[in-house]
Amino acid sequence: MSATYLNALGVVCALGTGKAAVAEALFAGDAHGLRAEAGWIPGHALPLGAVRTSLPEVPAILRANRDNRCNRLLLAAAREIEADVRAAMAKYGSDRIGVVVGTSTGGIEEATTGLAAQRRDGLWPTDYRYAHQELAGPGECLAEWLDLAGPCYVISTACTAGARALISAQRLLQADLCDAVVCGGVDSLARLPLNGFHALGAMDASLCNPFSRKRRGINIGEAAALFLMTRERGAVQLLGTGSSSDAYHMSSPDPEGRGAIAAMRRALADAGLGAAQIDYLNLHGTATVHNDAMEAPAVAAVFPQGVPCSSTKSLTGHTLAAAGALEAAFCWLSLHDGRLPPQRWDGLADPALPALPFVETGARLPAAGPRRLMSSSFAFGGNNACLILGDAA
Repeated sequence: MSATYLNALGVVCALGTGKAAVAEALFAGDAHGLRAEAGWIPGHALPLGAVRTSLPEVPAILRANRDNRCNRLLLAAAREIEADVRAAMAKYGSDRIGVVVGTSTGGIEEATTGLAAQRRDGLWPTDYRYAHQELAGPGECLAEWLDLAGPCYVISTACTAGARALISAQRLLQADLCDAVVCGGVDSLARLPLNGFHALGAMDASLCNPFSRKRRGINIGEAAALFLMTRERGAVQLLGTGSSSDAYHMSSPDPEGRGAIAAMRRALADAGLGAAQIDYLNLHGTATVHNDAMEAPAVAAVFPQGVPCSSTKSLTGHTLAAAGALEAAFCWLSLHDGRLPPQRWDGLADPALPALPFVETGARLPAAGPRRLMSSSFAFGGNNACLILGDAA
């Protein structure tokens, strides 16, 4: 199989807009973007990882059906790699460049507002568009804006969607269906999923606390992270991928972590690496009782010698379908910067879980390469995905 490289990155999340701003806050362990907000869940003000910088407007030619916050987040990330994409178009032609995006919300917030107005007034508001709630919308918006004519589709596998978009993009390149793929994930804050997670009792009323014995649940965030993936040699290579579906339960992970273990081991096998060759693991680390109780033993099983690790969801919130792409972006930033994202928590380890070697602020990757970083994502329905990024071989 031909090697694939992640040659450009655009990112926006609660840490900031653009690679430089995100990296500065990420490596400092700065959770300033997680703030309590009212108005999303009746009677509650909960910490949310909102993007508070201004977002680009949807171009006028697309505004009739594509003007929603999810697409504006996507365009904010896309603008950071636009020059790279335009250069690829000039080299390969627009029909040889694909788009694969992971999402779960799309424009559901705007659609929900329209539905509420129709129920209240008996009339659809003039700005209501059914297209907002179509999951294909973000991918189509990106392809229409960039004028790309290659394969274009959206993946919606809950919290693994962003990671699976990268896996699918790699397959398009390896099958020679594309010469470049714009891939990643996006999700925006929306009342429907927020109230759903609250109804499940899965949200923490204060800042989330991954792997602590006092953990109580997740904070939700929004983000977009996009890569330009090609076969052209670059600094960061997608070395291996692994996925599994244990289908243990509709929303709870397999407590034995069998699907998570399988995904991690398949990624290692795909990369031709042993566990001891991984320099850092970005944990799924949602801070829910069940995920962390499953994930810690799974990590200990795959990495019996230990591996430096952290959950970055305590800095960004859980960005749902964007999480797998966002956390791969954090690994990309580490490979360029040398620093590692620290674990932000209360330090009160759960004695029922295997001890994990969490990264502290200021920790760095080895000075000499090659360096390899893993990112794991686990989702509803027992859907699991794992990516390994590293210095180009």
